[in-house]
Amino acid sequence: MKTISSGLALASLVGTSLAGAIYTLDECVRGEGFYDSFNFENITDPTHGRVTYVNRTTAECLNLTYATSDTFILRADDTTVLKVNDSGRNSVRIRSNQWYYEHVVVFDIQHMPEGCGTWPAIWETKESDWPASGEIDILEGANNVVPNQSTLHTSHNCSMPNNTLQSGSFITTNCDASVAYNAGCGVQLTEDKNSFGPNFNKNGGGWYAMERTLHYIRVWFWERDDPFVPYEIRSGAWIVNTDTWGIPAANFPNSTECDIQSHFGANNIIINLTFCGDWAGNAANYNASGCPLDCVTYVNDNPSAFTNAYFQISSMNIYK
Repeated sequence: MKTISSGLALASLVGTSLAGAIYTLDECVRGEGFYDSFNFENITDPTHGRVTYVNRTTAECLNLTYATSDTFILRADDTTVLKVNDSGRNSVRIRSNQWYYEHVVVFDIQHMPEGCGTWPAIWETKESDWPASGEIDILEGANNVVPNQSTLHTSHNCSMPNNTLQSGSFITTNCDASVAYNAGCGVQLTEDKNSFGPNFNKNGGGWYAMERTLHYIRVWFWERDDPFVPYEIRSGAWIVNTDTWGIPAANFPNSTECDIQSHFGANNIIINLTFCGDWAGNAANYNASGCPLDCVTYVNDNPSAFTNAYFQISSMNIYK
């Protein structure tokens, strides 16, 4: 984590108090435990991606997911040339069996999907009434464009101040999903170029953590070799104290402009990899990333480009 400049007038920032809380480990999901804690969603991609989400049986048969005692792999097909009328590149989307309210989640990630046309994400939502119960995008990006972006999507009447105490930078502050084509209120981790894509992978990955309370939602990121990563994060401790984690990368406070409690309900955790779609496949975004051809053509014709399109996750710890 980078610290913000000492020259900032901290008194002018919203949510200058970073008092956190102490939490106890409730779930430790590791390796084959991901099969027990998540279900495979064989559904049509709601973000209109060039993807076919397969069920567990197919995923294991095609080696799109596999696990050891201490790691879980989730990846996409990297051998099939797609025809125009095919439904999309085979990939995986998993959803947690448990629902979560106030909690802390910590992901130890060794590798994330990379490549033109890719759109990986780790996030929380309840899609059956979306966006009424809110959406928290912890890790998300497209087409290898850095840095990571952490975003909230909500129902009406939720916006964020542009002067919260965080190391990242707001690029949008209106969280209302019905505004600006569902851009949400997004924070880019501008202080850390190793937070997403090939740079993240070359650096050995790192840890993402998210804390959700009635008073705020916060996201932290630590690179693998960050000397300031808290010992309790690195060790997967039984007890964590978010008060010791320093300035978050993204900080979404409760305020008169957004009542966190009324905008966020019970959510599942989702891990998925799609291609193209509403973000990665948007022509302006895709072309600006320097990727070749158009997104769908590239994804159809170049399966070997997705050899590195995989998540390798060591653990997911839930604290309450």
